[in-house]
Amino acid sequence: MTKIAFIFPGQGSQTVGMGQQLVENNADCRTFYERANEVLGFSLSDLMLNGPAEELTKTYNAQPALLTTSSMIAHKLKQAGIIPHFTAGHSLGEYSALVASNVLSFEEAVLLVHQRGLFMNEAVPSGEGAMAAILGLGKEELLAVTAEVSKNGEIVQIANLNCPGQIVISGTAAGVEEASIKAKEAGAKRAIPLVVSGPFHSELMRPAAQQLDAAISAIELQSASIPVISNVTAESVTDASQIKKILVEQLYSPVRWEESIQQMIEQGTTIFVECGPGKVLSGLLKKINRSVTTYCVYDEETLQQVITELGDKQNG
Repeated sequence: MTKIAFIFPGQGSQTVGMGQQLVENNADCRTFYERANEVLGFSLSDLMLNGPAEELTKTYNAQPALLTTSSMIAHKLKQAGIIPHFTAGHSLGEYSALVASNVLSFEEAVLLVHQRGLFMNEAVPSGEGAMAAILGLGKEELLAVTAEVSKNGEIVQIANLNCPGQIVISGTAAGVEEASIKAKEAGAKRAIPLVVSGPFHSELMRPAAQQLDAAISAIELQSASIPVISNVTAESVTDASQIKKILVEQLYSPVRWEESIQQMIEQGTTIFVECGPGKVLSGLLKKINRSVTTYCVYDEETLQQVITELGDKQNG
């Protein structure tokens, strides 16, 4: 039997106009944007559809914006009978996966990720933290580099294990800069500074994690109806209490994306559907395993294409 996974993008995939065609053509889609506005108490939809981009990119806006669009798309796919066997999301995208797996309601999730963005923004003042993508250096070699730099007083660590040859580091601005230089000395092809508002998935996010723990504790999480592959463990999880613990740890732990994809493939997944703006995760998938089939759903045309093709496969 063909197994399908829904995968959800994280920060960086947001764009002005995201979901516009779907919202204009479908009243059911519009309700997601309207519900987000109501829960948050401001017009997130106006920001998503009209910008400005600088405001949309702020972490406390980008997070609910991406979750809203991704959740809307997953809802439309499920409504059409395309039901995934697994869900997974990259960093923030894990919350969209939890909505698709019925752990959180959309309203709970959109408020929670807005709060998460505020906590992350407050944890480290702008300019004090940084992230960089290191290309062409192995995990063990990069771990040695980050350990050496951290030993000298600057926090820097592996943040995202994205795909073969692409690992992201995170920490203090000085630590990331020094580690980038040492990584190139150790054989990395490139070290690319990322345009982000903070040192995500590093120890510097622990204050934000404490605040997030309190916010999640105020919500009654449900056990997952569809297994979610965790960023922290790269393993399937359904238990609500375990999910809560993992979401707190996720803020300062590496995103084990490559392992997460491999886990789903080992469990028989052959089709991955990226739900949300952009094609970042589909690009990573091609570097992890080119034998699987990938789809990106971000507008009416791509939605209908997937509904037609996967509907035939699931029914056939």
